Amino acid sequence: MIFKDYYKILGLETSRVSLEDIKLAYRASAKKYHPDLNVGDNLAEERIKDINEAYRVLSNSSAKRRYDRMWNSHVLKKKKAFTESGRKQGSIFSDFFYMFFGNIEPKQENISKKQIPVNGENVETEIKVALAEGFFGLDKKISLKTANGKIKTFNVTVPEGIANGEKIRLIGQGKPGENGGRNGDLLIKVQLTDLGKFKLKGYDLYTDLLLNPWEAALGTRTSVKSIDEETQIYVPQGIQSGEKLRITGKGYKDGKGGRGDLIIEVKVMVPKQLTEKEKDLFEKLKKISKFNPREMVKS
Repeated sequence: MIFKDYYKILGLETSRVSLEDIKLAYRASAKKYHPDLNVGDNLAEERIKDINEAYRVLSNSSAKRRYDRMWNSHVLKKKKAFTESGRKQGSIFSDFFYMFFGNIEPKQENISKKQIPVNGENVETEIKVALAEGFFGLDKKISLKTANGKIKTFNVTVPEGIANGEKIRLIGQGKPGENGGRNGDLLIKVQLTDLGKFKLKGYDLYTDLLLNPWEAALGTRTSVKSIDEETQIYVPQGIQSGEKLRITGKGYKDGKGGRGDLIIEVKVMVPKQLTEKEKDLFEKLKKISKFNPREMVKS
């Protein structure tokens, strides 16, 4: 005979359920397959008809008792084989329903468009944060144009050590939901900008160290300022312009309690203007020095 498993349609595994269980199952199923959320899906359209039909029968106590006797026989005991009941074209109920429950008064409860909660969309934007601000963290105010064209100001806490490209989420500050759905979130992507003498690559900070010719030739001790403090370093004699020195653990925060490195690129600078005494000393050095960098290139 024809048969329709209303419990299965509502996602229920047993007939031992309360009316409240049936209502909850109905609402969840109706929301999942509602036409507004499944535009153009013919299968969902048929599914919502089955869901409404199942609820009409199971929410009626007398109809449910009649149905349960059949359900126990056909589903639990499996005494007789059955096939899924069909539906005439254009009908909102199946042949099975009309055969056994066609006299049930329509239920008033239905999930209409207005009753279905629709969550609001997330909104994404981007802000620029200087390296030092990202390193130490800060509270920042940003103003954005809302969906209705108004300007709204938000207080944003940028946590210390925030990564470049990381997003800050402000819950419920996106587009509003409908019919009781929750608001979307505001996602703020942080773009770290170079801070003067520092550039960020991964978690390493890059900076330049300017040396005069005699410091590069003789070697020297000097201080280099990292993003949060000064550090003493030793520059070996004969260092070349373009060579790099590395100070471990003095870079940007890595988000795991550690830090990257500070990479220092040496740049040897020559004075554009010389005093008479400096010029004289360079002339003497020229006469006595056998150093020729062009010869080094040839070899």
